Amino acid sequence: MHPILFKFGSYTVYSYGFCIAIGAILGFYYMYREGKKRFGVTFDQSNNLFILLVVAAIVGGKIFLIFEKPSYYFSNPSQLFSGSGFVFFGSLLFTIPVMLWYFKKIKVPVLGMLDVMAIVTCIVHGCGRIGCFMAGCCYGKPTDSFLGVMFTDPTCQAEPLNTFLHPTQLYEAAVIFCIMIFLIILQTKKKFNGQVFLSYLIAYSIFRSVLELFRGDIERGFIIKNILSNSQFISLLVITIACYFYVRLNRSSTLTSH
Repeated sequence: MHPILFKFGSYTVYSYGFCIAIGAILGFYYMYREGKKRFGVTFDQSNNLFILLVVAAIVGGKIFLIFEKPSYYFSNPSQLFSGSGFVFFGSLLFTIPVMLWYFKKIKVPVLGMLDVMAIVTCIVHGCGRIGCFMAGCCYGKPTDSFLGVMFTDPTCQAEPLNTFLHPTQLYEAAVIFCIMIFLIILQTKKKFNGQVFLSYLIAYSIFRSVLELFRGDIERGFIIKNILSNSQFISLLVITIACYFYVRLNRSSTLTSH
């Protein structure tokens, strides 16, 4: 759409990076505010966590990128260190163990903080998908729907240009923000700590599995070509594991309350 937001002489501000930065700032603010209010998390602790999560997200997003085109990245490893190209599930799955370790280290309720981080993730991810739309990556299949969007900027990543495509990036951003609103409401009514985080994992993974049907960027990788994408496979695993822990924690809370 508009991959380059603006330029200052030789300095270029890219839409994707700008949206990620906005999401990170808003996410950090929410994380610090809620962490301090609920569990007494300090600013320094929030700042350290933020830095650790950024590193984990970059590493995980890049490692999972290899699965999209293994032969290409093994032949051109330097491309992994280019500015573009991340896999969200890779970032998410790498940040979870970091959060578990860090929350135990600073001695705050792990499941309670994970509930806070579910909303933080929605904030950052939703803003990031708007950035994807601006950059033209993660684009959809051609469509005759009134929702179709045409990408014309030759510097964007969408293919083919000048053709109406499903704006899958906006579909995803809209659903992520809807999930976020649901999670904020659930936070005030939850039955057990961890319910918000697990609900996020289940809801997003279900939606992501459906969204893949409308994606047009086939280079994202498939377990079974044109049938089961990498993200759909990971979604199924996440749904299964999250449902297991949801039932287990819900059962424990029910037994405790009685």
